[in-house]
Amino acid sequence: MRTASYIGQGRIESRDVEAIEPGSRDVRIRVAFAGICGTDLHILHGHMDHRVSVPQPIGHEMSGTIESVGSAVSDLAAGQKVTVMPLLSCGDCPACRAGHRHICQNLDFVGIETPGAMQELWTVPASIVIPVPDDVDLAHAALIEPLAVAAHDVRRARLAAGETALVIGGGPIGQLIALVAARTGADVIVAEPNAERRALAAKHGARVVDPLHDDLAAIVQDATGGAGADVVFEVAGIAATALDATAHAKVRGRVVMVAIHPNPVPIDLHRIFWRELEILGARVYEREDFERAVALIAAGEIPADDIITDVVPLDQAARAFAALSEARAMKLLVDVRSHEEISA
Repeated sequence: MRTASYIGQGRIESRDVEAIEPGSRDVRIRVAFAGICGTDLHILHGHMDHRVSVPQPIGHEMSGTIESVGSAVSDLAAGQKVTVMPLLSCGDCPACRAGHRHICQNLDFVGIETPGAMQELWTVPASIVIPVPDDVDLAHAALIEPLAVAAHDVRRARLAAGETALVIGGGPIGQLIALVAARTGADVIVAEPNAERRALAAKHGARVVDPLHDDLAAIVQDATGGAGADVVFEVAGIAATALDATAHAKVRGRVVMVAIHPNPVPIDLHRIFWRELEILGARVYEREDFERAVALIAAGEIPADDIITDVVPLDQAARAFAALSEARAMKLLVDVRSHEEISA
């Protein structure tokens, strides 16, 4: 079967490998679409070589149809539309025992530590397979995993209806956070220097700010009657935005660190002290976040066609990675289906 595999040294290559037969508690999925995210770009750039085997198919945002199930799997069936929550926890570490299995101290993030979704047939444990309603477009279903990230971020923030949320960074996750926040009943401000990304956020109801040319602090103050934002989501992943995030939060506001900062960055501890701010980490998701994401996609609450910039065939995955590395796209999907499947 065909794959798009990371082969090291900043390269993605099409490779043919043998499909893995499902064990008794496994499911084999015929993958339809796989999305590319910031984590995949970190892999491409070599930042995760200590976690990824080479060569290895990568990718963890996906949708597909079950091809076969193991003998001990009774709640899933061939032909069913699905996605995957790509987290395998040990069940025995202190985090797992405390009920935080999604941030297991020995977490296997499927698609990083183990092979991912950019392969025609993907065998995974049945425990991480999430059913998708039959009437959901499989391209749209490939957004469920990043949408679950956004749902978790908003839930972690304890964002409530009537509050003001400032989203710093209007990339794919920032856009999805803005959409989930709005559907939670919050007033949303998105700070993003890219005009096309601002236009997308504005189209779906957010107030947008160009932080390079507008006075973001003054706009937030004006929008909140001088109080500041109830919640600030730092999604840009830049040292300057992390430092600036605390400046926009109200007294006892919450700052949610969403972006991955691979190296330590400065943060204004005096502001945290002075305003009694909460700094919250938000990593991946839990089952209830996936369930909310599935429900939002199924109900048509998320403008999936606006988020998906382009779809490329599996043998052109390297081109899609290059486009995202250069910020020339919002969300790109890799079409993993064979020519026969597409024709059918």
